[in-house]
Amino acid sequence: MTKFLLSLHVLAAIVAVGPVTVAASMFPAAARRVPAAEPVGGGGGGGDAAGPGADTGDVRTVRLLHRICRVYAGLGIAVPVLGFATAASMGVLSDAWLIASVTLTAVAAGLLAAFVLPRQEELLGQLADGQPVERARTARLAMFTGLFNLLWATVTVLMIVRPGSTTGA
Repeated sequence: MTKFLLSLHVLAAIVAVGPVTVAASMFPAAARRVPAAEPVGGGGGGGDAAGPGADTGDVRTVRLLHRICRVYAGLGIAVPVLGFATAASMGVLSDAWLIASVTLTAVAAGLLAAFVLPRQEELLGQLADGQPVERARTARLAMFTGLFNLLWATVTVLMIVRPGSTTGA
């Protein structure tokens, strides 16, 4: 049963956390690429300094990235749930590496819920209203996203190189 739970835990981490880390990382740059809104009636063609077909960004792309972050963050709840079940079956609930991993996971989740997703929503609202975004705001979002990703990378390392592991690794 432990191997089954561990397999589900790892799959959930890959399937749920992976898309959030990638989409959240792409969001700030995608938001910066969205051009200021054209005047009403001004979408006739051309006029873009970058030329037709250039990658100037699109609000739809930014909206999709935010949706990926929201949906997969919700699915990501399965990761700690399956992790606790796995740890209980392995009898390691009181091990220091697990407590550190749980703490870092909670911090990462809090960072996502309190700083990353709300800032994405704010920027998306600005873009939907045709307002340009300030580079400083996207830079702060990128910083919070980087911290979120760093926390997940640290948790991953702790899960693989667990102190006192019986795997011999």
